[in-house]
Order: sequence, then C-alpha cells, then structure tokens
Amino acid sequence: MTKKTGFDNEKYLAEQTAAILERAKKSDNKLYLEFGGKIVFDYHASRVLPGFDPNVKMRLLQHLKDRADIILCIYAGDIERKKVRADFGITYDVDAMKLIDDLRAWGIAVTGVVITRFQNQSAATIFKNKLERRGVPVFLHYPIRGYPTDVDGIASEEGYGRNDYIPTTKPLVVVTGPGPGSGKLSTCLSQLYHDHKRGINSGYAKFETFPIWNLPLKHPVNVAYEAATVDIKDFNLIDPHHMEAYGTTAINYNRDVELFPVLKRLLERITGAKSPYNSPTDMGVNKAGFGIVDDAVVREAARQEIIRRYFRYHCEYAMGFADKDSTQRIAMIMEEVGAKPEDRPTVNAARKAAQEAETGGKGNEGVFCGAALELRDSEIITGSNSPLMHAASGLILNTVKKLAEIPRKMPLLPPSVVESIANLKKHILNARTLSLDLDETLIALSISAGHNPAAQMAMEKLKELQGCEVHMTHMPTPGDEAGLRRLGVNLTSEPNFATKNLFES
Repeated sequence: MTKKTGFDNEKYLAEQTAAILERAKKSDNKLYLEFGGKIVFDYHASRVLPGFDPNVKMRLLQHLKDRADIILCIYAGDIERKKVRADFGITYDVDAMKLIDDLRAWGIAVTGVVITRFQNQSAATIFKNKLERRGVPVFLHYPIRGYPTDVDGIASEEGYGRNDYIPTTKPLVVVTGPGPGSGKLSTCLSQLYHDHKRGINSGYAKFETFPIWNLPLKHPVNVAYEAATVDIKDFNLIDPHHMEAYGTTAINYNRDVELFPVLKRLLERITGAKSPYNSPTDMGVNKAGFGIVDDAVVREAARQEIIRRYFRYHCEYAMGFADKDSTQRIAMIMEEVGAKPEDRPTVNAARKAAQEAETGGKGNEGVFCGAALELRDSEIITGSNSPLMHAASGLILNTVKKLAEIPRKMPLLPPSVVESIANLKKHILNARTLSLDLDETLIALSISAGHNPAAQMAMEKLKELQGCEVHMTHMPTPGDEAGLRRLGVNLTSEPNFATKNLFES
C-alpha cells in the first residue's frame, strides 16, 4: 500500500511550460523570469502536494534550456551570517555551489552568480574568489539608497547603474537563488535597466509556486506557505490590485502586494512605457494549482506540514535560532487549521517509546529518548536509546528488520564491530558518549552486510525509507541528523536536548 497522491506532474509541466513560453513571446525576445522557491529538491512542495516531483522545476528548465540563461543570486548578508538551508543543513553559499553542480548534472549551465547588496563583506569576498577561481563568472550588485521607494534614484546611474551588467544571449533569463531575500527581483530590474539603455526592450515576469493564486485564501496549502515563512513574517491575502482591476479573487502574499505600486512605477520608469501588469498576480506565470487532482489529499498533507513546521520552530527557538514571536505565530496557525501536535501519527508513538525506555531503565546518561517511524502503509515502528546506541539508530534497525522480515531480536551488528567503534570513540577520539549515533550505525551495518546475509537484506531496505515520517522525543545529535537526512525521511522532534552537554561535535 502506498500513500495517495494529489498532484499530477505531467499536467503541471505541460501547463507551466506553455505559460512561460507564452509570456516570453510578449517581450522583445528577452524575458527575465524571477524563479522563486527551491529550483531543485523542493521538498516543501512535495510534502504539501503529494505526488509533486521535487525536481519537476529542473525538468521544466530542461525543456527550456536551449532558450534560457540561468543567473543565480545570493545576498551577501546571508553569506556573512552563514544562513542555513534547513532541509540540507548547509549554508546558503554552499547551497549555491551545490545548485551549480546540480544544474550541470542536468546539462544546464549557469551564466553567472550575482552577489547582491555587496559591501565588501569578508565572507562574500572569499565566496567570490572561490567561484571565480573555479571558472564561474561573478557579478556584484550594491545596496541602493532609498530602495525600494525612491523610484527616480533606483532607476538611475547612482542606483541600478552602479551594478554589474550580466551579458546574456538567450530569449529567456531565469533568475533564481538559494532562498528568500536573495535579491532576485532587484537583479531582474537591474538587468532591465541596463538592457533598455542598450535599446533592448526586455520584460519581467515572476514564477513562484506558493501561495497558489487560484486556491482559497485559507486553503491549507496556502496556510502551509505562511507556516513555512513564519520567520520572515509573510502572510497571504486577497490581491486588492487584482480585485480592483478585474473584479475577481486571486491570492498573493503581503510583500508582493505591498511592493506592487512601487514595482509598477519602476517598470514604467525603466521602460518609458505603461506597465503591462495591473496586479502582482498578473506578473505571475504560476500553474501549480492546475496540477492538483485530489484536493482532500493535498489538504491533509498541508495540514501535516504545518505540524512539522510547528515542531521545527520550537526546536529552533530552543537552539536560539528563532524568536518567541515565531513560536507564537506558528501556534496561531496551528489553531487556525484546527491541528495539534498529536495529530502527527508518530508523535504519541515516540513519546510512548521514551516512557517505556525510562520504565525499563534503558536510557543513556539518564536521558530517555524515543523515536517512531511511519511506513508507507501507515504502520508505525518505534525505537529508543540505550547504552549501546541512540534512539534514531535503534529505530532504523528495527524498521529495516521489519521490512526485511527479520526477527526483531536477531542482532544485525556483530558485537566485535560495535565494540571496536566504542573503543575508537573512547580511547582515540576521547568522546564523552560511546553509544552509536545513526551515521555510525549505518557504517557498522554496511560492514556487517559483507558477511551477514540478514544485514545485507536489511541494508537494501534502507532506500524504502525515503519520504517516511519520523518523530523523536529529543532533538537529534549531528550524527543522527546527518543519517536521517541521507535516508530522506521527514523528521520532526520535540524541543528537548538529547544530552546534558552544551557542546555536541
């Protein structure tokens, strides 16, 4: 049995490609397309729209690659403060380099990287040098006084005129970035300014998956977008400009709606002609709503995503990455959709596993951790920590045993391997704890698989965990988190620390 799907990739791909090409025809053979969201591995979209291929946007770009240049933007401030992309656990500058590699793997070349709002930040300068010395062209854009309201100052030699111009040759220019606030819009408009000075009547459009403009305002998929952007305080609303121009309802979000009057004036100032757009929704070429084929399925999936975000923000608050306002706002969103943490099926199961570990005295250093995983057929497997291994390790071993139909009491890891790793940690690495985290457990399992057919069978089942739901009663240690991320599970945890130590290597 598999989870139901609610999204048709092929229908979406056909609709989206046609919409982009149609919009490109309306420009003078040059359209800058602001490409929002994650261009590859869009796991938020795949979670709220079951069936959505996380790389469907890359497939879209493959359809267009002979007609498109790719520009990658990254905000210098995000490089300086080492902003992290949570689903990979890597910083935005590393994610930008990974994105270049991913695009190349799909046969798509990046025309150049733009460092936006550059002010000679040392980390941004190192990033620039690193790319240039690997043959990647880098361009610099600078902060503009009065942005975004001083239209005359922005569209002048002291504004966009200071920015590096990025030469492009294709009729479509896709402008993307590792996350929100990368400077994609400003880069598009800066290019428009330089193009029009050169007599090129280029145009601008926006491609953003969420919020979905033709779903209701309070549809869970759109509310899940608000949950995902609690930290930057985005919220959805009915586009008042669209309502005024056409008398019909369309959904957009606050920053686009607030900025639209200024953006419209900027477009008119740059091009010297009347803006082709009457609303921020007009600017979009977004067709995700047309790919939904089962509304009930996506509603429930979006509701589950909101619960995941609830746990994530509470964990980030515990670690000092989020403020109290974020946890309060996500709690309000949870209440709005009528959800509670226990509506996530793995939550109570993980808590029960922790209680049983405490009753049996199986914890480690007085901390009793429980973990639970929901298989695709909705069966839930549990695990807990012990002096030998972390809760995540026990959970994954129990799960692959179940999938491989191996008795739960049959050991998969030879005692000699476990003992050898423990000795390494204790006597060589001077580790505080000897129990195996998930990363170490997976390595031990692979060693065991060389001479144990049961371990080999269990290891082959690991790939079936992709997309499964996991909850832990304590935040994962770095080794657990890395292992779970590689397995591709959707992880949540309670905002509790798995150890009393302040430092975890």
